[in-house]
Amino acid sequence: MRLRFLNLKVLFLASILLSTSCTSSTIITTVPGDAKVYINGEYVGQTPYKHKDSKIVGSSNTVRVEKEGYEAYNDTFSKDEKVAVGPLIGGIFLLVPFLWIMKYEKGRIYDLRPTKEK
Repeated sequence: MRLRFLNLKVLFLASILLSTSCTSSTIITTVPGDAKVYINGEYVGQTPYKHKDSKIVGSSNTVRVEKEGYEAYNDTFSKDEKVAVGPLIGGIFLLVPFLWIMKYEKGRIYDLRPTKEK
């Protein structure tokens, strides 16, 4: 009976780790601020913008930032920038969490250049 209770506690803790650590986020900032942000071609808001998703390891996103009077900036970021501790620990109990073992850097800053006047 005691062993069964211990197994339930371990399973419960593992499920909490899994549910909280599958999601990764990064904050997109621009200099100057208040630029429009497009993720994978879809408008999502203005900088600073917090991007959050639960994609698996190796998934990538394209980002485009635009501001009037400045050149548009295009970049790509992937979910392979940092190790996520929660899925690493959860992966010891179950293999599935290893799909979320990597996460994004906390933030990224894009320095926009003014457009050249003719």
